[in-house]
Amino acid sequence: MLLAIWRMMARAALASALVATIAGSASAQDRRQSAPGQFDFYVLSLSWSPSFCEAARERGGITRSQQVQCGGRPYSFVVHGLWPQYERGFPDYCERPAPRLARNIMTSMLDLMPAPGLIFNEWDKHGTCSGLGPRGYFEAIRKARAGVKIPPEFLELSQPMTVTPAAIEAAFVKVNPGLSQSAIAVTCDRSRLSEVRICMTKDLQFRACEEIDRRACRRDTVVMPPIRGG
Repeated sequence: MLLAIWRMMARAALASALVATIAGSASAQDRRQSAPGQFDFYVLSLSWSPSFCEAARERGGITRSQQVQCGGRPYSFVVHGLWPQYERGFPDYCERPAPRLARNIMTSMLDLMPAPGLIFNEWDKHGTCSGLGPRGYFEAIRKARAGVKIPPEFLELSQPMTVTPAAIEAAFVKVNPGLSQSAIAVTCDRSRLSEVRICMTKDLQFRACEEIDRRACRRDTVVMPPIRGG
């Protein structure tokens, strides 16, 4: 009888210790997530604009907010965002409410991110976790994008192209010295290329990122819709 009681008490103590450990870990993670600037690396996400616009049309048509990107000037790769990352997971919305983004900063980014709503959202969701002010964050986006060369075969694509995700990665690696396939991942929808994601250190140098690669497209091939007027 006493042995059974002792065993029950030991199990209860072990369970309490486990709960305390988990709670402590969660608390530490929560504290890190709430701290702007506390992250491990960036992901520069480049969206294949023709895929985005085709998907928008299939969902019911181009909205007013998408008109700049999908209704006028032809775009190839556009910047989706520059995202602070942990080695596992990522922070978001690190300041609530987010400091206001000045309209002149938003308009200055339309050449790279041709959607005002996207720019405001990227600041609120990801920029606030960077530890930078609005101007510094968008300057970092511009610097990161300037550090990546787009393969020439994708700049004026005039016909749909069917290609493997590995071939897209290889094309980027070929024209970007220092970029390796462990630092880049391709994402897709059911059939089309969605994005090319490139991992960078906090000072915007290429670096490996296993977790981003694990979430990459696993299809044998993807379609790259052509650029309007390409």
